[in-house]
Amino acid sequence: MTFSATTVLVLALIAAVIFAIGIWAYSTANRLDRLHVRSDQSWHALDSALARRAVVARSVAIAIAGPMSDPASADRAKLLSMLADRAERASRSDRETVENQLSAALSAIDIAQLRPQQVAELADAEARVLIARRFHNDAVRDTLALRTRRPVRILHLGGTAPLPTYFEITERATPAASTGLDVDTIRTSARVVLLDDDDRVLLMRGHDPETPDISFWFTVGGGVDPGETLRAAAIRELWEETGHRADPDSLRGPIWRRVAVFPFDGDLIRAEELFFALRVHRFEPRPGNLTAVERRSITANKWCTAADIVALDQSGETVYPYHLDQLMSEAAKVVSTGTDPEVRSIR
Repeated sequence: MTFSATTVLVLALIAAVIFAIGIWAYSTANRLDRLHVRSDQSWHALDSALARRAVVARSVAIAIAGPMSDPASADRAKLLSMLADRAERASRSDRETVENQLSAALSAIDIAQLRPQQVAELADAEARVLIARRFHNDAVRDTLALRTRRPVRILHLGGTAPLPTYFEITERATPAASTGLDVDTIRTSARVVLLDDDDRVLLMRGHDPETPDISFWFTVGGGVDPGETLRAAAIRELWEETGHRADPDSLRGPIWRRVAVFPFDGDLIRAEELFFALRVHRFEPRPGNLTAVERRSITANKWCTAADIVALDQSGETVYPYHLDQLMSEAAKVVSTGTDPEVRSIR
């Protein structure tokens, strides 16, 4: 049995088309699987952020239900506590409704009654919910955009995985506005995880000028000036705070991203912090050009091991970012391999 050249050509074209469809279907199914994993992970992150907000809401309820509170405040505290409990126990189908009720209850609280640190905790919790919700909805949008395409539906490339769903709750962009405190919603900070040859990290000890009795430790770094790049800001802050001059190309990263809300010098600051990693030979830090506020608030520095960081936390002097003792090995690996990994969020 022989085939004409035309027949062979047609069969070859059909085989090529089938092969191309197979390759497309395989790559699309893999991409869809990754999108489903992303939407699942983003939901878990949102769930954690909502759970933390419920914990903070309960602490706010306790604060406003003190012995000197009026009946109206006591009623609001009772409602807030009840909604926080309900939010923690709600099923996925009821979660939006309950979380929106909790958002409304939080909006009704006069946070001028709260301590500045508690205001910061509430603002931080709400900021994390806002960010996590947006990441989740972005993941859902991308997954649905691919899942709902006709070829994907015809070939059942989504398998039996359920369709992800959006999560919509009320947002308060400036949760501390009613207190009269200035909330800086656009501040970006560049920070440096500075490691020596023994993998010790350089930390600065400081305090809020308005609460000098409460000290904490933090990595080198600070705010990015207008028109300045993250890398340039990190190099500048490194010299200003330690006197060390570094080559911008020697920085690795950013490796981490942290959203922080905190009171400082009478203001409530919301900052997005991006962390670089850098290895240097150990040196004795001598500030190059501290600002007036930094001269009042930075009191010491120390090269710390992971055990040192744990000891500082246990002594009551918090180290930022949280869990830095566990993160140091990741920073050390980055500077050792000389790679710039994908930025990931930390606390």
